[in-house]
Amino acid sequence: MAQEKKLDTIGIDVSKEKLDVALLREQGKFRDKVVANSRKGFQELAAWLAKQDVTKAHVCMEATGAYWEDLAEFLVDAGFEVSVVNPLLIRKFGESLGERSKTDKLDARVIAKFCAQRVPERWQAPSKAIRGLRALVRRREALIGLRTEELNRRDSASEPRVLESISKVIAMLDEQIAEIERQIRQHIDSDPTLKDQRKLLESVPGIGPVLSGMLLSYYGGDLRFATSKQAVAFAGLDTSRRESGTSVRGKPRLSKKGHSDIRGTLYMPAVVAMTRTAWGRIFAGRLAAAGKPPMLVIGAVMRKLVAIAYGVLKSGQPFNPALHAA
Repeated sequence: MAQEKKLDTIGIDVSKEKLDVALLREQGKFRDKVVANSRKGFQELAAWLAKQDVTKAHVCMEATGAYWEDLAEFLVDAGFEVSVVNPLLIRKFGESLGERSKTDKLDARVIAKFCAQRVPERWQAPSKAIRGLRALVRRREALIGLRTEELNRRDSASEPRVLESISKVIAMLDEQIAEIERQIRQHIDSDPTLKDQRKLLESVPGIGPVLSGMLLSYYGGDLRFATSKQAVAFAGLDTSRRESGTSVRGKPRLSKKGHSDIRGTLYMPAVVAMTRTAWGRIFAGRLAAAGKPPMLVIGAVMRKLVAIAYGVLKSGQPFNPALHAA
């Protein structure tokens, strides 16, 4: 009986533009590769791994903003086991190894060593329903961006023919946005779980169809976070502090180490929540009375919206005003 091939170990340091890959071989030796963080780069990585005779592997990467997700999904689809690890754990592990230098190549090797020694839990890829919804939501965001660019051009244009052209493009974009929004509603309606979860989300005052679609595309389906705090951090709405010794005392601010699309979609609903909903007025009013500046208050309301939204998804119960009245 043929002996089953041992699982290889791979560490990947993920950034916006590129992937530094470290394949851990026997006796602690490494093979390294750099590819683009793009679909073409993923294909190049798969071809390189095949040349290294890697058919099964445990791949580890850090949860760095939103840059890791497409790669993780690609690798799972290709049959690899994937773990997505808190960067703090990797940093502490590197310090325990006495690593003093810091480059992307060395970071990838540290991640590979962490993967081999700690064997972190496997990451579960989103369902096809969630991936399809996310693709539609991202397309809507792209169209909104194009429309904003055309509106800005219209404000500065004076030539009538240019204005006419811009107006036609805006009208076409409006039609496309309306069509994508129709497809988003239809996609959610066709999936019983997503449909029920949308109903839960829209029970929260301040969450409408656009925000519920965005939140479902990242938080819907099988819930992957144990706490609302983790869901907040995923959106980059957790707070970070800069403190060192007795001299450095930076003000707390949003970490923004998460999905910018979620934060962008949350801004206007947060403004609506703090001005037109009972829970939002109470929450924002308490922060304002404590002397918090307006932008910090808005950020806190955005954070609260995500916490409440994930809370209703996790509990399976609609929004309860009594829980947020004080």
